[in-house]
Amino acid sequence: MSQARRTVAHETISTGSPDRSTKHHESHRDEAVTESLSVDVCVIGAGSGGLTVAAFCAMLGAPVVLIEKGEMGGDCLNVGCVPSKALIAAARRAEDIRTARAFGIGPTVPQIDFAAVQAHVRETVATIAPTDSVARFTALGVRVIRGAARFTGPKTVEVGGTTVTARRFVIATGSSPAVPAIDGLDTVPFLTNETIFGLAECPAHLAVLGGGAVGLELAQAFRRLGAAVTVFERDRILAKEDAEMTDVIRRRLIADGVTIHEGSEVSRVEHDGADIRVHAIKAGEEGAIGVSHVLVALGRKANVDNLGLEAAGIAFTPRGVTVDKALRTTNKRVYAIGDVTGEAGFTHVAGWQGSLVAQNILFRRPIRTDRTAVPRVTYTDPELAHIGLSEAEARATDPKARVLRWPFAENDRAVATRRRDGHVKLVVGHKGAILGCSIAGPEAGDLIAPYAVAIAKGMTVSDLSGIILPYPTLSEAGKRAAGTYFVSSLSNPWIGRIVRFLRRFG
Repeated sequence: MSQARRTVAHETISTGSPDRSTKHHESHRDEAVTESLSVDVCVIGAGSGGLTVAAFCAMLGAPVVLIEKGEMGGDCLNVGCVPSKALIAAARRAEDIRTARAFGIGPTVPQIDFAAVQAHVRETVATIAPTDSVARFTALGVRVIRGAARFTGPKTVEVGGTTVTARRFVIATGSSPAVPAIDGLDTVPFLTNETIFGLAECPAHLAVLGGGAVGLELAQAFRRLGAAVTVFERDRILAKEDAEMTDVIRRRLIADGVTIHEGSEVSRVEHDGADIRVHAIKAGEEGAIGVSHVLVALGRKANVDNLGLEAAGIAFTPRGVTVDKALRTTNKRVYAIGDVTGEAGFTHVAGWQGSLVAQNILFRRPIRTDRTAVPRVTYTDPELAHIGLSEAEARATDPKARVLRWPFAENDRAVATRRRDGHVKLVVGHKGAILGCSIAGPEAGDLIAPYAVAIAKGMTVSDLSGIILPYPTLSEAGKRAAGTYFVSSLSNPWIGRIVRFLRRFG
């Protein structure tokens, strides 16, 4: 038999056979090689959601094939959450140096080696990468195939020269940066989150198109690392967030030196000698600025192209794969999770959905996706975190809903660390149930965690105000906010009468 062409009529993967599970697991296959696999679960996409399904099913003994055409770990590990947070951490250290004089420490001019900053980013990714690697998943018993998958029928997928038949499929192909049809944009070397972490030098002047979470996080980070930064946003920045909380972030960005043009739509982009010229229209008038680099951060698009979804009877729209409340597509053999569905584009949501799907596949456990308890965080400094209902959403269903606040300026830990911007905002029902929470302030992403539990478990402000928290911590701000719920009761004349009555008894 020629070694350039091998035909395997049928192969069933078994997690009990280490040799078979690891054989040819990573090689890109010659198109002439044909192989047929039959498994319980075929996962397309090795990001957070896909890896969760594959690991869960394999560890419980189900034969699994995992297909990935790009890097293991997906967008989050390689060009998203992880590198951006590493860059933000470096920028934060630079800012700490600039503000150290207030603590009696100097000198206060950071010396930034941008190449070393990028090396830190790459090292961070490399340190985490083994957790998502081919080697680790192969060791779990997963057959990993590198290549682009395409459905050829309701229960078959082809990748390279391999045909995979499975009882259940999970589409977890994620999303990619959306690139709008802006005149001239395709003529300049614009950046996205997929390319910006490869820069060898810090931009002299970075134009950020888009004032969402990604755009603002990178805008602030690059500003703190020495770049001039201008943000263009057609609406207001962080338009999906509470305007009151967004204002905290806006003030800090401006104080950091980020120029923000809200209500400003970029109309065209063009080369201007060695620079790039960005034209934008605001209030009917057009202006332009020269910049060195352009970052496009205008949202995401679901990765549904070239998957052969029509052949499998899977409905989809430009927004993403259509799923029901149980995350099933119109082909009941196939689930879709994470960004590819066009829903909330968060790594933690994809991972959560992956665990639900895995449990449904293995144990037939019903899937319930209550999205009101999904937290989200914008990792600017200060951070902005939210979970549950907004003030407007709560009052639409409960007109007597109340808002409770406590500023970090009155939190002793925040005062000691000179990080006093922002506040905690609780939204509670008329009977005291915690309906939502927004935090704009230091470490908001960590501070939001207890409210995920509170909302999921139906806790009240009495539950929250009654717990003991260590002093001094930032977490006390939330407890103090909850405590304000009872302040109005202290002015009730009946309370005073009861106290006076009880005093008679010593």
